Formats: sequence, structure tokens, C-alpha cells
Amino acid sequence: MIKGCLQGRKTDQYRLYAMHAKKMFGVCLRYAANHDEAQDVLQEGFIKVFQNLNSYKGKGSLEGWIRRIIVNTAIEKYREKMYHLSMDDIAHEEIAINHQNLPTDTLQAKDILALVQKLPVQYRLVFNLYALEGYSHKEIGDKLRISESTSRSNLARARVILKEKLNKESEILMRVI
Repeated sequence: MIKGCLQGRKTDQYRLYAMHAKKMFGVCLRYAANHDEAQDVLQEGFIKVFQNLNSYKGKGSLEGWIRRIIVNTAIEKYREKMYHLSMDDIAHEEIAINHQNLPTDTLQAKDILALVQKLPVQYRLVFNLYALEGYSHKEIGDKLRISESTSRSNLARARVILKEKLNKESEILMRVI
């Protein structure tokens, strides 16, 4: 199938896309602010996959190689946005930490994903790269061109915001139940 993709056979390209698109779209959703943005990242990512498939040497999983391209595409989108936005666009209001146990068992994965998507873009990226992709703060700093301490701060801030949003969602659910 990879040979067919390299030779430009559309059927093999479609098969490769169909095999990985659903899982990679899930990755895109974690980085994107909404469904449409996730689709854009997925499309741009797969264009890069097909353009660079000749550099895949068969070491490690193909899925992991594709995932890395998708994540890097999401980061590039972030950099493009940040070029046009200033850091002042982030709300810097203080959020109190609520130390109650969270009844997250009543929330579904799609609800939590929606909360992650509502994070400011800088916090969302650092949260995803650290908590879900396993990057270190040094690696995140290098990828996003920020300091390690900024990465740590953004992660801490993302966790506080998510916890607060989870608390609010839980309160609403408890009132309904």
C-alpha cells in the first residue's frame, strides 16, 4: 500500500487515509478550537503525509509517524494564529481552585473534549502535548518557541481552568439529576 501511495495510486492513498483518518481526527479535535478547524488540520496533515511518505523508513509504526505529522501540523496552525494574535487576547482573570472531588463519571469523553477545546489556544496546546502526547516541558518549549517555565505555567493554568469548568459542569449535572 505504501509503495502504491508513493507511485501516486489514488486507491492506495485512499486506503491509507481511511485506515488512519478517524483516529487522527480525534488527535486534531484535541488541538483545534472546533470541528471545522480540526478538519483543516487533518486535511493539511494528510497532504504532508503523502508529500513526505518517501521519508518514512519503516522504523516504528506508520500510525505513530502519521500522528507526529498531524501534531506538528496542529502546532504550525497555532504558530500561524499566534503571529496574528497578541498575548493580551488571553483572559488573565484569576480562577479559584475548587478542591472537591469531581464526579467526572457522569461526564462523557465528548463533554471533556469540548471543555479542552474551550481552553485558550496556548493552554490547550501545552496541555495536549504534555498530558496526552507525553512531551517534556523542554520539548514543548522548543516546539512552541516558549520557555520551559512558560510551558509549566501554561499547563498549570490549563489544569486550573479545566478543573473549574469540570466543577461547573458537574454542578449543572447534579442539579439536573
